[in-house]
Amino acid sequence: MTSAPLITQRLEQVEAVMREHNLWQSTSPHASAFESCEPFCLDTLEPLEWLQWVLIPRMHALIAAQHPLPQNFAIAPYFEMALTLTLPGRPLLLLTLRQLDALFMDDTV
Repeated sequence: MTSAPLITQRLEQVEAVMREHNLWQSTSPHASAFESCEPFCLDTLEPLEWLQWVLIPRMHALIAAQHPLPQNFAIAPYFEMALTLTLPGRPLLLLTLRQLDALFMDDTV
């Protein structure tokens, strides 16, 4: 498994790409948006909101608490489908998400 510092670095890169392309929000969605039972909060959050307000903070919390991290983790395919082709920074964001996913791929094959 990849080290926590490298995962943290990738998460910070995702945030940096989002900030660079004005995709990072300054205010959180309403608390009820986080009560979804759907994957990626499909019914309550936009994909980038889920990335910013759910995935990134939860991954940082897991690392800080030294809890086990997910295995065979892959979110880039979802974002390839969910993000519009004209979204500013889309190619760089997808590349960065693929790099994050690669840290969680099982390399014992």
